[in-house]
Amino acid sequence: MFVEPLPITALRGVGPKLAERLRRLGLHTAADVLLHLPLRYQDRGRLTAISQLQPGMEAQVEAVVASSSEVTTRGRRCLLCRLSDGTGILTLRFFHFSPAQRQWLGQPDTRLRCFGEVRASYGGGLEMIHPECRRLDADPPPVENRLTPIYPATAGLQQFTLRGLAEQALEQLDSAVLLPEWLPPVLLAQLQLSPIAEAVRLLHQPPVDTPVAELESGRHPARRRLAFEELLAHQLSLRRLRESTRRQAAPPLAGGGLCQRFVERLPFALTAAQQRVLAEIAADLAQPRPMLRLLQGDVGSGKTVVAAAAALRAVESGAQAALMAPTELLAEQHDRNLRTWLEPLGIEVAWLTGRLTGKARRLALERLASGAVQVAVGTHALFQEAVVFAELALAIVDEQHRFGVHQRLALREKGRVGGRCPHQLIMTATPIPRTLAMSAYADLDTSTIDELPPGRLPVTTVAAPDSRRDEVIERIRRACRDGRQAYWVCPLIEESEALQCQAATVTAEYLAERLPELRIGLAHGRLPAAAKEAAMTAFKAGELDLLVATTVIEVGVDVPNASLMIIENAERLGLAQLHQLRGRIGRGATASSCVLLYRPPLSQTAHARLAVLRECHDGFEIARRDLELRGPGEVLGTRQTGEQSLRVADLLRDQDLLNAARYAADRLLRDHPERVEPLIRRWIGAGARYGEV
Repeated sequence: MFVEPLPITALRGVGPKLAERLRRLGLHTAADVLLHLPLRYQDRGRLTAISQLQPGMEAQVEAVVASSSEVTTRGRRCLLCRLSDGTGILTLRFFHFSPAQRQWLGQPDTRLRCFGEVRASYGGGLEMIHPECRRLDADPPPVENRLTPIYPATAGLQQFTLRGLAEQALEQLDSAVLLPEWLPPVLLAQLQLSPIAEAVRLLHQPPVDTPVAELESGRHPARRRLAFEELLAHQLSLRRLRESTRRQAAPPLAGGGLCQRFVERLPFALTAAQQRVLAEIAADLAQPRPMLRLLQGDVGSGKTVVAAAAALRAVESGAQAALMAPTELLAEQHDRNLRTWLEPLGIEVAWLTGRLTGKARRLALERLASGAVQVAVGTHALFQEAVVFAELALAIVDEQHRFGVHQRLALREKGRVGGRCPHQLIMTATPIPRTLAMSAYADLDTSTIDELPPGRLPVTTVAAPDSRRDEVIERIRRACRDGRQAYWVCPLIEESEALQCQAATVTAEYLAERLPELRIGLAHGRLPAAAKEAAMTAFKAGELDLLVATTVIEVGVDVPNASLMIIENAERLGLAQLHQLRGRIGRGATASSCVLLYRPPLSQTAHARLAVLRECHDGFEIARRDLELRGPGEVLGTRQTGEQSLRVADLLRDQDLLNAARYAADRLLRDHPERVEPLIRRWIGAGARYGEV
């Protein structure tokens, strides 16, 4: 059953200008207003005498205007109004004010009720800056008997406007069908959940004795009621997507001798984990429905070999495979590996990035469209309009969280031929904690390479203040004298006083002076592509001893002879990124070391982050700790890509609700399918299609 939503313009006072401001907050309907929950609450249930006020406290006072207001131009122009309640004097200061406001604040003996933060004024005494003021009549209303909500706002929107709209919507909550109850009564009872209308009313107008800490932390039962329903809606969206995708047709890709020949020709044996994952992928590809599989594995676990074997199944079936990487550097690394492995088998591999132009680009596009190119490797250039595949049967996306959702969707559309969809293999070297995978990747089957190739030695990690830089430089000298290579990583390219980070270019010059006997190269994102590529190639070939770089080397560079890495300003990088960088070393038979240089004093979070790196080498454990320290938005990369984010729920705080949400999703899909679409529409809306990637 679909209930037509009440537009936000149906609320009193909402004209086109206000509606536009509300849209910036994602508020389009009256129901959206009800689901726009307060950030925090203020207790206006009591009055405080002016003599009892202290700087820093939020308080409500009732007093009369003691003298005519004045506009002062000393410093910044402002309106000053002085109040008295018989116990003391309080100044109100307004930097923005209207003529009407100046008039009624300037009438002595006018009684006001004001709420704001108390501050010590420069001239002595106490003041409030831009307090909320209400003029009182002869018969003043009683003080609030409930907590006052403070909402997330945007430019041009005042709190009293948002509170007024919420009160209007709450008035219509019972009479109009604004928030229908889509959870069946039996489920509400079983999970001990309150009706949604009851939860929403409490969150907007909590009684004054409601525990504020519970409300603001998200642990109050009313807030968790909404968080549960939102998590359920996301589960339903991903389940429905999975089922609709599985109902589509895909070309079955049967394996044969080519894949076996590839594995036999490798200069190394596959690990048991790689063999297990290959079998899982092969079983999926053999089906006439699209594979949707997430392949996760730690840095250096051998995901690219698995992807190559999967691509060969498409080739053996007379179709094509494409591997999309987020950076040219990583795409180039994949291209080099795939050519080394596949060209001896007679497979043509094409590299397609923004740098490929002119005749070379035209030739690559022609051979791709004709089917002569069987495997394409590239960046987002793969889904440009000019790129046409003869038959794309397998789309492989590396580090998928770095792509915008529309980009990934576009690559899948490239393979839609004759009503059939390509299979999808999504790879990540940033292991996703199970808690996140249950929610964010519920539409995917998951394969995990949980074993590193034999002979890989754990990297010894130490943290040191930058005052020990001389010792670190001497360590580089000794390592390179012994025939090893080293990285020196700088987070920023240019100097920044605010961040106090060393620039890669300045560091390279400094190290060249200190280590004149070493061959030193430089690589960062603003170098011309040819210069950056030359530096990388020279380092890989052993023609450089030390490579000074920004985090462009985070993925894609494999230099087994590099056994030492220095990471400057390590306290400014996230755990996952530090782990990725550290994964560039320890790829040979020599023991390797990573030095995390930091600038003291360390914050508590930075100290915890560096401690995790020193103690742990397991990417999955690091990912779990990263989730605790940074939160799910950053771990999944959603803040960068603009994916649908959660409005009420928090995956870390509310992870204990996920199992119940999965159970409820099963029940609704089985017993109440008519309630699924309204729930998805309420919480996700048009964003539901984002999951189709």
